[in-house]
Amino acid sequence: MTARHTYTFCFLLLILSISCKSKTDQSKESVGNSTTIEPPKPSKAPGEAPKGMVWIPGGEFNQGALPNDHMAMSHEKPTHKVHVNGFFMDIHEVTNAQFAKFVKETGYVTMAEREIDWEEMKKQLPEGTQKPHDSILQPGSLVFKKTKSSVPNLYDYSQWWEWKIGANWRHPYGPGSDIEGKGNHPVVHIAYEDAQAYCKWAGRRLPTEAEWEYAARAGKDESIFFWGNDNSLLSSRANSWEGEFPVENTMEDGFERSAPVMSYPKNDFGLHDMAGNVWEWTSDWYNTNYYQKLASNGEVTQNPKGAASAFNSNNAYAQERVIKGGSFLCSASYCASYRISARMATSPDSGMEHLGFRTVRSANMP
Repeated sequence: MTARHTYTFCFLLLILSISCKSKTDQSKESVGNSTTIEPPKPSKAPGEAPKGMVWIPGGEFNQGALPNDHMAMSHEKPTHKVHVNGFFMDIHEVTNAQFAKFVKETGYVTMAEREIDWEEMKKQLPEGTQKPHDSILQPGSLVFKKTKSSVPNLYDYSQWWEWKIGANWRHPYGPGSDIEGKGNHPVVHIAYEDAQAYCKWAGRRLPTEAEWEYAARAGKDESIFFWGNDNSLLSSRANSWEGEFPVENTMEDGFERSAPVMSYPKNDFGLHDMAGNVWEWTSDWYNTNYYQKLASNGEVTQNPKGAASAFNSNNAYAQERVIKGGSFLCSASYCASYRISARMATSPDSGMEHLGFRTVRSANMP
């Protein structure tokens, strides 16, 4: 058995008021830019796009938050110049139907479905973390729950997340729920390892953060959102949270939780759901200071793959990957992560109700 759901269980232990020591150790930071995949190449498509994908022509862009984006967070800054080579990308997030086919052909079991080995897990937790009761150490995942009243402290995630034993991609809300009739919804409760396994089976890979952001921007260099800068168009362009988070969702966009893929307009590259619906994995390690490192080079970074190792200044124990795109839980009052530059750090062994992925394919992949 392997260790799983470290981040999720750290969070769970926090909910249970079990102390989790945290410290910041700058000496452990390694921003090292493991960036160069290959030098710039012509952006012409190498052939017909695989089914369900479109060609994203390579090019240069400014990665990170725009100066006029007043909702941007510090880890989205500073803006820095990046060039990416052309690649194929899924038109939409991987769906339940697509993932079910993968599981049927391979027998793959996701991390949210696997038994938990405490001896392995505790190696990745702060020393002294107490073992939860066996009734809790069972396969499951995090499921969203509304609150009954207003939440004054939006930094306390435990108020709207619930550890649900039995929650996984087949049962997104826990036992008793299923994905019947939701084959065209994005698959969720997917950990990084699960997404990687699917990619290997499909002959694809996960996008780098730079590739994802470049594809979402689709040439709109001065736009905060993929459709421009008009925030009033949000409900007609993306599945997000309208109303008071996390108490009431008015469903102005038509959905309370996930929406079928391609329910909203595509961007100028032909990609759907590059804002809202579910967060999407990238291959990059999350490093708090990575953007500052790239910007300090004063050069155009070619095909960045992310920091050489993970580092979060708020939690020295964290080993996290970057996810992009926001989800149906994003609201202007909370995270507004339907913006192109928005990013979040998530533990690779965690899956949640609003986390999925899409794949890409390099021009030289067999």
